[in-house]
Amino acid sequence: MNTRIRRTAITLAVAAVLPLALSACSDNAGDSAASNSGKASAAATASGDSMDGSDNPSSADGPFGPACSAVPETGAGSFDGMAQDPVATAASHNPALSTLVAAVQKAGLVDTLNNARDITVFAPTNDAFAKIPKATLDKVLNDKAQLTKILTYHVVGQKLTPADLPKGSFATLEKSRLTTSGSGESYTVNDSAKVVCGNVRTANANVYIVDTVLMPTD
Repeated sequence: MNTRIRRTAITLAVAAVLPLALSACSDNAGDSAASNSGKASAAATASGDSMDGSDNPSSADGPFGPACSAVPETGAGSFDGMAQDPVATAASHNPALSTLVAAVQKAGLVDTLNNARDITVFAPTNDAFAKIPKATLDKVLNDKAQLTKILTYHVVGQKLTPADLPKGSFATLEKSRLTTSGSGESYTVNDSAKVVCGNVRTANANVYIVDTVLMPTD
């Protein structure tokens, strides 16, 4: 009799516990399925994004171009470091832009650029300025009005991504326009200046480093 009671009790206990165990397994399976579904959805989205930008991979991949390899991996001059600072300050941490930074300081444009919102700067390298005959460059650097005109021609009043560049025409702060062309990771500005490191983010601007100084048309 006692044995029959014990067997009955065990049977009842198993009957009570089994649905709970199955429910937990079902919930875990649902969570796992939802997780897998979410991952599949994310993968599909990423795949779709990649396909949509197949001719312009740089739009999602951050900085691009041959000169980007010279940027430090850490510190204020790294891509992560520059992303924390407004554009004039960020440029000052890049040794390849020291001539540009000096010109911006001479023109009194540091605060203007640092306080601007959502702009794009086409930033000439030191080598770009070196293409200008020294006498001409010295004359420009000592003519604040002309220097300001040239520097503000390098600034567009909106953030441009690589997706905007293949066939673009944009108003500059100097009040005239510049054009961009190209695809993938190869772009030129005004059919003359090559982008050597593009899609660089700063706190308030996107920067495209170029190998030639852009000159506004009179």
